[in-house]
Amino acid sequence: MTIHYVSYGGHFDVERATKRLSELNQQAENPQLWDNPEKAQKILKERTSLENGLQQYHDFVQQYDDAKTLYTLGEEANDPPSVLEAAQLLEELKKHLKLAEIECIFSGEADSNNCFLEIHAGAGGTDSQDWALMMMRMYVRWAERHRFKTEILDEQPGEEAGIKSATIRINGHNAYGWAKTESGVHRLVRISPFNSQGKRQTSFASAWVYPEIDDSIDIVIEDKDLRIDTFRSSGAGGQHVNTTDSAVRITHLPTNIVAQCQNNRSQHRNRDEAMAMLRSRLYERELQQRQAQVNALNASKTDNAWGHQIRSYVLHPYQLVKDLRTSHETGNIQDVLDGNLDAFITASLTAQLEGKTLTPTDETDD
Repeated sequence: MTIHYVSYGGHFDVERATKRLSELNQQAENPQLWDNPEKAQKILKERTSLENGLQQYHDFVQQYDDAKTLYTLGEEANDPPSVLEAAQLLEELKKHLKLAEIECIFSGEADSNNCFLEIHAGAGGTDSQDWALMMMRMYVRWAERHRFKTEILDEQPGEEAGIKSATIRINGHNAYGWAKTESGVHRLVRISPFNSQGKRQTSFASAWVYPEIDDSIDIVIEDKDLRIDTFRSSGAGGQHVNTTDSAVRITHLPTNIVAQCQNNRSQHRNRDEAMAMLRSRLYERELQQRQAQVNALNASKTDNAWGHQIRSYVLHPYQLVKDLRTSHETGNIQDVLDGNLDAFITASLTAQLEGKTLTPTDETDD
């Protein structure tokens, strides 16, 4: 039995991958490899990617064989529960194969990298700040479902509830490839818990995703182009409150791009984290210019309000989550808020692979 997944001209070739992995293992055993650190990093990165792909392939084969055996035994023993369980296992395997199929097509320069996710509250006051916090939780849960690791690098609390903004690093293979289509404005419609009259409230918050870049990509940043400010980290207070000016904000003057970090007690560590974010944002900007495709939905370049949203989350008067670019929708809104975003992300990635432009519709009301 052989499993392979093919989509839009891309595929995972097991025989070729096994042969290439053997070649890379031989190169990695060469003691002179680290005489060229840049080449060594590329070899190890490719080897890890192939190892992950082959392991995933063999896992799929094993899962298929297990389900097939269970089905056969259930049929022979006239055991309907076993047959049903086998069918459920195959259905679950089908979903995982679909995700693997998408991953086979990731071809962007940074698709395999870790990424940064910024969330900003928009129009809607306290409700939008609460919505921004809900979005942060949603994306952290989504990352956990993919077994990605997350780290909150910066978080600005709201005046009454929620957050004004947050920056999260998502670590994992293909993290940027999966998350990149989530950039844009997200709209929430619900009965406001902050309105004493119980009125329906529309709130906005934006997400912006950009890749973390490695040292092999040369981004030149001159000291004269930077303004570095330090400030006291914000927090809930108590015995662990940060009483030193350890938070760091770095502004790249030519582009006015700002990166800041406050999650470490060490000012030097926060500066390093902020510089890493700044380099990544400058790299993403360079990619956009090189491709001549400035993303009109980028959170830093659009109004965080009506007319720019990519997805609506309606809790009242009915329950519906709808992506305004692909028209994919579901009524299970709690499942989505708990991080089950893969159907929406897959729809967006598939549309891109088919050469479609992800442009939101003009829907502005529900």
